[in-house]
Amino acid sequence: MKLTINDTEHDLQVEPEMPLLWVLRDAAGLTGTKFGCGMAQCGACTVHVDGVAQRSCVLPVSAVQGARVTTIEGLSAGGDHPVQRAWAELDVVQCGYCQSGQIMSASALLRQNPAPTDADIDAAMSGNLCRCGTYQRIRAAVHRAAELSRERAS
Repeated sequence: MKLTINDTEHDLQVEPEMPLLWVLRDAAGLTGTKFGCGMAQCGACTVHVDGVAQRSCVLPVSAVQGARVTTIEGLSAGGDHPVQRAWAELDVVQCGYCQSGQIMSASALLRQNPAPTDADIDAAMSGNLCRCGTYQRIRAAVHRAAELSRERAS
């Protein structure tokens, strides 16, 4: 099966019903996307499919054939995406397990809404669980990422 992951074409020998998460981790060797619950409830496995945040743990790989899949590794070459920069600046991460999914959800939000309110952020990020409870820092980082994106654009 041919897949475009992080702008690179991969020819992978996988079953069509295999969840995208396991294709990314086991077949493509991209381990930044995490397994959390396996039921699309926690958001740790969030990736972009044609720019839209999707839960990869329940998404069969056959559903993304012909689409562009972006993982945390492909968000930016040097970790300099505005969301990644904001996360580092505001020291969001505690244990870090959920953070690749948080970052992928936040970047998808900012692509759709470059100036989100607190309510917009809470709604967009509500499906991403953080066991460490860094929600206030996550919200602040999304606002900071929006600022960094505007600075980058000007």
